[in-house]
Amino acid sequence: MNYIEHIGKYFIMLKEVFKKPQRARVFREALFKEIEELGIKSLGIIAFISFFIGGVIALQTALNLESPFIPKSLIGFAAKRSVILEFAPTFCSIILAGKVGSYITSSIGTMRVTEQIDALEIMGINSLNYLVLPKILATIFFYPFLVILGMFLGIFGGWVAGVLSGLFSGADFIIGVQTDFNPFLITYALIKTVVFAFLIATVPSYQGYYVKGGSLEVGKASTQSVVWTTVTIVIANYFLTQMLLT
Repeated sequence: MNYIEHIGKYFIMLKEVFKKPQRARVFREALFKEIEELGIKSLGIIAFISFFIGGVIALQTALNLESPFIPKSLIGFAAKRSVILEFAPTFCSIILAGKVGSYITSSIGTMRVTEQIDALEIMGINSLNYLVLPKILATIFFYPFLVILGMFLGIFGGWVAGVLSGLFSGADFIIGVQTDFNPFLITYALIKTVVFAFLIATVPSYQGYYVKGGSLEVGKASTQSVVWTTVTIVIANYFLTQMLLT
């Protein structure tokens, strides 16, 4: 029954979030601030992880292709499909759920326990719209660019791994990347990214906004937000794959 209560409060929160902002200038400033905090500052970790994940995928694929009858270009094909379908949108989103989710929960939770949110409500400001909507828009519009960057760097990392290790040639890898290219797979990955970005922004915001107690409870809420955001991403990933690819 407790889960049903939380789900209900979550959707009630969303209803308040999507009301019209009161001041366009203040909202615009908050949006650009959130793009910097939630998006631009995540570029480094996404680039680093994507590059090496792509290299690992290519190396593991190459090491498991022992038959001389299997073309080496299959390594590039497998790396491309793996990176585009799952590792770029899903794995990067889970990483962002940990990095960004804990930040969102701790920042909003701190405002809650220090009564800053109460002060906003007293001034007649819709605190949910003011605090959460810029985060949602920042993640929805910026994270697809992060995932596209992750795709490119993941495939590039696979190519670099092959060239440096000597397990396969760069030309074979590029041929595999170009083989049977389906543009819908990019669309599928970006659709997943938008859904995951919405969850990354809203689930931690819910955990932080309704936290009660002090700094210890804020820390616990940050941990819970990472766990539940990851769980919802995995569940959403299953249903999106079922709907879009089958």
